[in-house]
Amino acid sequence: MEIEMEVEGKPKPLLLLATPQRLIAIDMSKLKINHYEDASKLKINHYESRDFGIHSLPVFKMLNLVENDFPFGMRFFVRDSKLYMVGGEKPRPGASPKLYPFKKSVGHDESFGDGGLSPYIYVLDLTRLDSTTDLDLLKHHTSMLAAKPTPIVEEIEGKIYVLSRTPSQLNCLLPTPTFEVYDPLIEQWKPLDQPPFYREGWYDCQKFEVIDHSVVGTTIYVLTFNLMNDSYHYYSFNVNDGNWKFLGESEDKLPVPYHFTPRYTGKFVPGYKDIYIFFRGDIPYAALIPSNDKSPTRYQALKEVDGALYHRQVASYSGLVVELGEHEMCIMKPGSVQP
Repeated sequence: MEIEMEVEGKPKPLLLLATPQRLIAIDMSKLKINHYEDASKLKINHYESRDFGIHSLPVFKMLNLVENDFPFGMRFFVRDSKLYMVGGEKPRPGASPKLYPFKKSVGHDESFGDGGLSPYIYVLDLTRLDSTTDLDLLKHHTSMLAAKPTPIVEEIEGKIYVLSRTPSQLNCLLPTPTFEVYDPLIEQWKPLDQPPFYREGWYDCQKFEVIDHSVVGTTIYVLTFNLMNDSYHYYSFNVNDGNWKFLGESEDKLPVPYHFTPRYTGKFVPGYKDIYIFFRGDIPYAALIPSNDKSPTRYQALKEVDGALYHRQVASYSGLVVELGEHEMCIMKPGSVQP
């Protein structure tokens, strides 16, 4: 998300990133451009060259969450100029940070939360940030009804919906309720119906894994993967009627265009309601959405972005589209650049 911080009495534009392990503020005024033309002229072997020419991110401030005794894998939402970090898991003391992303390798701090899983919420007041303050998270006075590892967090019509995902240790145990909603107006949490892919007090991790989700209007779409027969299952939850539905195994059966379904992370271009930027696989696309149902949606691959990333070995199978101001966007892709 984009924020501003006071530096020497002047506002400085920052991009605030929340990763599973860190909270990072990037100085937008010092970002350097990697031009696609320059990348295309690099006569390098994509898989072997070490000279990729990527500029380092101008990090203004950084908070290592785990080193400062916060959970790993928290998710967030923003409301009233405050950043809320939700859920997560507390690694056991002394565990190597390099092992945090890998399942069955760390173990939980059993003294924290619910056996190492976090029901807690931490808050960062974005209006009080300046060059002299740290990224200090404070524990909120309310907690969720149950702990939520690496949760799905979405704000829909002013309420916050939080759904548990797979715990890193794959012990198949999830505190209930696994799905709940928070009403900021009355500061109250309420349990919601158990998803059909969960059982009471038990997550069948030998069979299902929650892969991704998307939100269209008042409906949350969830994609799970069946580990027993290598198949995908789609589900939906409508916040108005409070019901879960099984939608089948194919995205073609979903009642929304495929670019709005799970697996395709995207955003509308700020200021436009008919241009949608999203990822399909590892390639970013733009969708021009018609104003009526009779015309087809037109798609165009953003080759300028994809080509520049390919030549710098950042061809990962995921990406993130971030809104920046009135008519700007930022496309981010994780990758590994060797030193």
